[in-house]
Amino acid sequence: MPLLNSNPHQQCRWHAYPATAELEQAALQAILHAARQAISLRGTFHIVLAGGTTPRRVYELLRKADADWAAWHIYFGDERCLPPDHAERNSRMAALAWLDHAAIPSSQIHPIPAERGAGIAANIYAQTLAGIGLFDLVLLGLGEDGHTASLFPGHDLGNTPGAPAAIAVPDAPKPPPQRVSLSAQRLSAARQVMFLVTDAAKQQAINDWRKGVNIPAAAIAPVSGVDIYLENGLLDHR
Repeated sequence: MPLLNSNPHQQCRWHAYPATAELEQAALQAILHAARQAISLRGTFHIVLAGGTTPRRVYELLRKADADWAAWHIYFGDERCLPPDHAERNSRMAALAWLDHAAIPSSQIHPIPAERGAGIAANIYAQTLAGIGLFDLVLLGLGEDGHTASLFPGHDLGNTPGAPAAIAVPDAPKPPPQRVSLSAQRLSAARQVMFLVTDAAKQQAINDWRKGVNIPAAAIAPVSGVDIYLENGLLDHR
């Protein structure tokens, strides 16, 4: 059973695993289960992808999975304002690790056009998402400072009523400074949200999160709560 804790805005379920490989396998199975369920109920599966090392390894596992790829629709939680083929683009990473090797129709893969600049790209992506209801699954990571997607401490999180679906980030504290991120409001409009967290450097962010500190990750508050997959060591220290 996962450990539970909640604050007035976000309910968290903490799933701890003894090793990274076990966490990745559990995440893989959770993603495939969510896809099967969504396709069975609604005929499509709308998933938002995260960047980062742990998600990349999960994508490499998905590459080998048996799934009804024709029903999958792919979106991105954030993107760096770099050329489309740049190695640090989340869309490029996901393509190399998985998407280029799965039979997902290209018209159903929706990268953020961040190469056009943060403001223009945010407006375009908001239009892309305008006809999409709840995401079926949102994958997110966690930074050492508690950021998720490209929602950073001290910056606009897009967590107020009426916030746009995508927001321009002109001055991110990590390079490159120009980014686009889905807002906390839009990321929260999901049937399921899953955080994937490894690396001891995230320990302080996890401690703060569990103590109720309002780190950016705590602004993602879907009605169903969030599931945080992490290694045992990160949960054991308070």
